[in-house]
Amino acid sequence: MKTPLEGVRVVEIAHFVAVPAAGKLLADLGADVVKVELPPKGEIYRRSRPAFAGFASDFAEGPGFHLDNRGKRSILLDLTNPGARDALYRVIDGADVVLTNLLPARRAKYGLDHETLLARKPSLVVGAINGYGLGGDEADRPAFDYAAYWARSGMMDLMRDEGVPPSMLRPGVGDHAAASNLVIAILAALRMRDATGQGRYVEASLLQTGLYILGCDLAMELVVRQPMKRHDRKRTANALWNSYATQDGRWLMLVMIDPTAYWPRLLAAIERPDLAKDPRFEEPFTRVGNSGALIEILEAEFAKRTLADWGPRLDAADLIWSPVKRIDEVLDDPQARAMGYFQPIDHPRLGRFESIGPPFSMTGVALGSPRACSDLDADFESVLREAGLDAGEIAKLRG
Repeated sequence: MKTPLEGVRVVEIAHFVAVPAAGKLLADLGADVVKVELPPKGEIYRRSRPAFAGFASDFAEGPGFHLDNRGKRSILLDLTNPGARDALYRVIDGADVVLTNLLPARRAKYGLDHETLLARKPSLVVGAINGYGLGGDEADRPAFDYAAYWARSGMMDLMRDEGVPPSMLRPGVGDHAAASNLVIAILAALRMRDATGQGRYVEASLLQTGLYILGCDLAMELVVRQPMKRHDRKRTANALWNSYATQDGRWLMLVMIDPTAYWPRLLAAIERPDLAKDPRFEEPFTRVGNSGALIEILEAEFAKRTLADWGPRLDAADLIWSPVKRIDEVLDDPQARAMGYFQPIDHPRLGRFESIGPPFSMTGVALGSPRACSDLDADFESVLREAGLDAGEIAKLRG
């Protein structure tokens, strides 16, 4: 079966994570994505080798780069060169979608703002991700997801236990969320384009994405206008929705948001039927009122066995829970492996290595490109020939 976006061509003028991740998702859906990189060395993310982060590894390129750029073709174009910009316009003339994360002022400087592009090709869909949105006073404010998505949205302050300093975001978390949002908007715009012939500009900002991801708390805050309480695992009202340490220093997470039906099952799993008759815990409301005492009891019980010992007991009781896994353990998660959530990438120099597959599936259709991103500028001539440039024009750009 054909892939959903077979025949759709995308030109990506972007770097780092968020917009390239959106381009990768479009490639996973079958689009032909041309990645425009800037001379002399192209995307810096290419060179984020594991050794630079302190790992004992001789992997010669950035694994994260190939996660967010697999399946793309690469060309180098110097946007300060008017001839290169003209060549890029001709490449864009054959495209359905243009993606960029250039700040609005830089887009305008190079003639890559959506007004210019849509005037040249009205059927084009132009998509962008930026920090704070195209309007307002901060349209040209530079950002990474650490700032706009994590810190500015309120997430960094709220997503910590009481009394604990704010934590650093892990790489690419907000970027990947924003990428998914942009792809949704692009697919909707393509559907409208197919119906009307008219393209349009779509965007997702990192701040907007952070607000949406934190939406359950923000929806409450918009109504009550009162300080939101942080989680405090020693005093949380629902002891069955909490984390507990095990004998071997590992952790597990209980997630019985409505604890009533699960209370007797938990008591069976921890072999404490006596707690059912304890007047502090007999009724749901008394358990809430005495949650601190119950948490202390559960802490003592879970500390009696290892995480491996608890797994079968909690599963047998049909409880909603999860081990708190280390990231190295996730690599061999049997469910993730059974579902094919990790997929191989074939690279002409590095050989075959594993990465993360697309975050969706479709029955009857194989999604996710198995091919690594092309080597830097490997597709310069072929892409420009497809755009109608002749050998002389291509040679002049090379010169």
